[in-house]
Amino acid sequence: MNFSHNRIYKFFAFCTSFSYRHAPWVLLIALLFTVASAVYTARNLGMNTDTTNMLSEHLPFRINSVRYDKAFPQDSDILLLVLSAPTPEQVYSAADRLATLLRKDNKNFSSVYAPGVEDFFGRNGLLYEDIPQLERITDHLAEAQPLIAQISHDPTLYSFVKLLTRAVDELNNGQHLELGPVFKGVGETLDTRLAGKSRPLSWQTLFRGDPAKNSYQEIIIVKPRPDYSELLPGQKPILAVRAAAEEAGLTDEGPIQLRITGDVALADDELKSSLDGMEIAGVVTFIMVGGVLYSAMHTVGMTLAVLICLVTGLILTAAFATIAIGQLNVISIAFAVLYIGLGADFAIHFLLRFREMLDGGQFMNDAVYRAGGEAGVALAACTVANALGFYAFIPTSYSGVAELGIISGTGMLISLVVTFIVGPALLRYLSGKPMLESNGRKTLGKVLGFSLRWQKLTHISAGLLLLLAIVLWPQIRFDYNLLNMQDPKGEAVKTFRELLASPEHSPWYAVVLADDRKEIQPLKEKLAQLPEVSKVVSIFDFVPQDQETKLAIIEEMSLIMGPGLSMTKPAVHEYSVLQQRQALTGLDAALDRFIVQQPDAPVSASAQKLRDSVRSLLGRLETAGNNENTALLHSLEGDLLSTLPVALQRLYNLIEAAPFNEQELPESVSSRWHSHTGEYLMAIYPSANIGDDESLRRFVRSIQQVAPQATGMPVISLEAGDAVIGAFVQAFSLALVGVVVALLIMLRSIKYTVLVLIPLLLSSIFTGVFTVLLDIPFNFANIIALPLLLGLGIDSSLHMVHRSMDNKVENEVLIHTSTARAIFYSALTALVDFASLMFSSHKGTASMGTLLTVGLAFTLICTLIILPSLLRKPVQRAAA
Repeated sequence: MNFSHNRIYKFFAFCTSFSYRHAPWVLLIALLFTVASAVYTARNLGMNTDTTNMLSEHLPFRINSVRYDKAFPQDSDILLLVLSAPTPEQVYSAADRLATLLRKDNKNFSSVYAPGVEDFFGRNGLLYEDIPQLERITDHLAEAQPLIAQISHDPTLYSFVKLLTRAVDELNNGQHLELGPVFKGVGETLDTRLAGKSRPLSWQTLFRGDPAKNSYQEIIIVKPRPDYSELLPGQKPILAVRAAAEEAGLTDEGPIQLRITGDVALADDELKSSLDGMEIAGVVTFIMVGGVLYSAMHTVGMTLAVLICLVTGLILTAAFATIAIGQLNVISIAFAVLYIGLGADFAIHFLLRFREMLDGGQFMNDAVYRAGGEAGVALAACTVANALGFYAFIPTSYSGVAELGIISGTGMLISLVVTFIVGPALLRYLSGKPMLESNGRKTLGKVLGFSLRWQKLTHISAGLLLLLAIVLWPQIRFDYNLLNMQDPKGEAVKTFRELLASPEHSPWYAVVLADDRKEIQPLKEKLAQLPEVSKVVSIFDFVPQDQETKLAIIEEMSLIMGPGLSMTKPAVHEYSVLQQRQALTGLDAALDRFIVQQPDAPVSASAQKLRDSVRSLLGRLETAGNNENTALLHSLEGDLLSTLPVALQRLYNLIEAAPFNEQELPESVSSRWHSHTGEYLMAIYPSANIGDDESLRRFVRSIQQVAPQATGMPVISLEAGDAVIGAFVQAFSLALVGVVVALLIMLRSIKYTVLVLIPLLLSSIFTGVFTVLLDIPFNFANIIALPLLLGLGIDSSLHMVHRSMDNKVENEVLIHTSTARAIFYSALTALVDFASLMFSSHKGTASMGTLLTVGLAFTLICTLIILPSLLRKPVQRAAA
């Protein structure tokens, strides 16, 4: 096949010669145009990190999601503020202070909902308890009331110890007192203080008779005002939360910890982790790419020429994106990655073909002309195939990928223009001296010659890999869990996973909307019967049952507690260190008598632990100085009594409960379950951990059988994953059809079209199989690598087949040509570019780096080892 008279050949040959002859003007115009594009892009290109609108609103699950967001906007794009403290009193007070401060910040937050500190639940919380629990609380209060009344009049360590001593004596005399939790709580408080830390005694747990926990939580749901024009939309609201927390007295060193998670925080953390270290990695990668290019070109000048073409094309492509779309999203921003991987390929093929002409003894002008013509024909075919492949993404329902297709497809056309306009002009000044063939070239040819010497072994190995693929192909999977893509060490991710493990606070539930309140109960009963569902919550659950009976018990509590107690400490009640030591010695003796006289009592074990703690404290007081003792006892007094005022105030609020119905629910509660447009919300919680894909799919599909309109995070994750898979299958199907048609038109041969496609298909199959062997499933991040592998696969195999069809190259061994070297160094450049991604803390980015590395390695193997063995016979016949 002779290309010397081909119109495409002549066109590119003319372009390269013209640019070479008029290099100063071409470079000046290119520089001005590039600078203008860079300035325009910097001033006008926006960034949209909102991922909710990247899938078509016409998809059924998106329709349900949009309806949910419109009906209950306070549930989407939120921050979850998780406060943790050793006692419920501490975390309650901190949540109250923080929520109050955040409500004042209308600039950064549109709503703040703190259910744990809402006045409504603060008054009516006991109505949500069951009747046996209320009776148990009443009994505990009856036993604790004398202690509470006396300590309220003299809230000091001395008074508390004396009261506890009398209680132990009464217990020893046969009085029935439930002192086990008190002994345990006081003992733990003493031990923690002696260890130099603080663990306040929780009076609330003592009032209720609840077992003490290691930590207590309150959650504040905040609706921030994110700025999606910023790279990190939630950064300002998150910083505002941190500032408010500091104002509320919450510090990293304090006992009360604040952690931030939720949609907005997770999205920001994901972007930060994916960009973390990119500046340094980018510089290192650029230097390494330069080194690879120098090993290919063997001159500094031609290496610079490739890099200049690459940067110029990247800027012009960004300018096109600015004009055509106006903004980038988290998917389309990958055009830069795609361009670096494919754009360098164009310049490398042209310049290595030029070098081959010079090494063949041709003069500079002739070398530029012939290299432009021969490389231009092959690169034009690659550009058409690549552009069609990328443009095939446009009709998909995944707008993020569709925009990526528009930008990357046009970027391939821009790269072709830059290569044959700017590239030849740069050769005028950067070509360097012709060099003899290096040992590296000979070594590469020898390595690649293996496939020709051992052709049967090559085919057998490929066949065995295909058999392995048949076995493992069904195990290829897609990971729908967005959390698995993120840095597991990030605060937002760790906190979110902890919430998922807690049925009480799990933010991962499905949602069903009902238009009529009459639909709620029948639908709720059907959903609750599903084995995959643990509970279903609706607005009906916020109106307690048996209110009259419960209010009667609460009235009894009120009578037990009597009028509100003052916690003001009288100034006259100040006790010396000696008096407090004597009180502690008396407690030690009382505990010792009880343990000796009643060793089989139910509270004997906890009494013995408290006695040991008291003796340890007395031992410390004997050895320490007076000032140190004063400080220790003062701190201990705070540990034992600081939470009592808050616990008492909450208790007195709770015994003021009154009956109410649905209409009397406060707006802050009812609006979260009954929208202003009339929809009712039902929250459906899973009975099992839905962190794995199979459990997630079972949970969502079972709900959809009863309520097809279900939405919420689990539904969106599953359906979005299916939509993304569907979009890529559609895009790659269209791309494959478009590429096949383009190849048939350009090559005018079914045989050579098949030969171009074989490496592409084989590398795709092998890459898919290795995702199973490496346990790296496809996900929302690494699936973006597929367009790049598609482009590189088409480019590489088309270059090889195109060169083999050139009958003018007589008796040429294909693997020793500049084409094989260009394919190798292009792939090596891309490998260097993407290998650093494997070490990213962002798991999605790291998996994308691994997938690209494996995929490019298989592309090289299939193109430079398997394909030459398939092309050997056609080449031999042409040579004959």
